[in-house]
Amino acid sequence: MIRVAAVGDIHMGPESQGTLRSAFETLPGCADALLLAGDLTRHGTPEEAAVVAREIKDLGVPVVAVLGNHDHHDERPEEVSAILRDAGAHVLEGQAAVVTADGARIGVAGTKGFGGGFVGRCAGEFGEPLMKEFVRYSRRCADGLHGALKELEEQDCDVRIALTHFSPVPDTLAGEPLEIYPFLGSYLLAEAIDTAGADLAVHGHAHAGTEHGMTTGGVRVRNVAQPVIGQAFHVYHLPGAGD
Repeated sequence: MIRVAAVGDIHMGPESQGTLRSAFETLPGCADALLLAGDLTRHGTPEEAAVVAREIKDLGVPVVAVLGNHDHHDERPEEVSAILRDAGAHVLEGQAAVVTADGARIGVAGTKGFGGGFVGRCAGEFGEPLMKEFVRYSRRCADGLHGALKELEEQDCDVRIALTHFSPVPDTLAGEPLEIYPFLGSYLLAEAIDTAGADLAVHGHAHAGTEHGMTTGGVRVRNVAQPVIGQAFHVYHLPGAGD
């Protein structure tokens, strides 16, 4: 059995240094990897990223992350990513990473994702250039996720996980105001997951949402925003090749 710990929306700043470290240090005893589903900082500054880096450095398990909208706010996502990578994390945007634990190969495909809404109530690539670019950006994120999942298909992984910040399904947004669903996720992410294939999809972003959901193709979706799971991380169990 493969054990994957996940959390998002930890929104760390200088005064929160150390608040997660003691919990994260228990990970080698209960999980094979840690997934971070974006919004790791409050405003996306390098100083805040350094706080996160100290929380996750030398944990004894692989760490894979995507950034969230908060991590882009200061318009220095490359610096934030570099600081997290220096701490040992795999930071993904339209990319894949394979980490190993006890011989198991865990493949993670990641993108921040973007909004646009869900089938029947979604933005269209029509009209003003800004509107078209909004939808095209969301599509590029989804295409990157699809490509990364397909890449993992060729790398003999025991499990494949889609890691995003924005939600691929409306199920895990239940509890949020309906009016903001288009800004919390996009059906394009779910299409990418279903067409490329995955064993689990993990996201954050929806603080007032619901943990459990599913794509129309039957892939389990989990909202791991910390306000939703109410703890430092949640561990999900996935059958490996030998289970």
